[in-house]
Amino acid sequence: MAAIEVTDNRAESRYEARVDGRLAGFAAYRLGTGEHDGEIVFPHTEIDSAFGGQGVGSALIRAALDDVARRGGLRVRPDCPFVAGWLDKHPDYAHLRSDPAPG
Repeated sequence: MAAIEVTDNRAESRYEARVDGRLAGFAAYRLGTGEHDGEIVFPHTEIDSAFGGQGVGSALIRAALDDVARRGGLRVRPDCPFVAGWLDKHPDYAHLRSDPAPG
């Protein structure tokens, strides 16, 4: 498989994964307000079925969270089950979570 390129499409409020220039998936986000100020909420992740099981989702979330960490000042609220599950499997990213990991 070709390299996976992940970019932050701020106009659409989502991180996008592309393979050979083709949109392979995205992770939608919104910046928290009010009591959730300082959070970036990930409510939904979607991977095109043509790219399922090829690591696109994992690469997408890793790149998105790396970008959040680089920016600093934001905590991640993983409302999306895929993002929450990814965080559960990668404890080295636990410091980014705004919610406590289950268990």
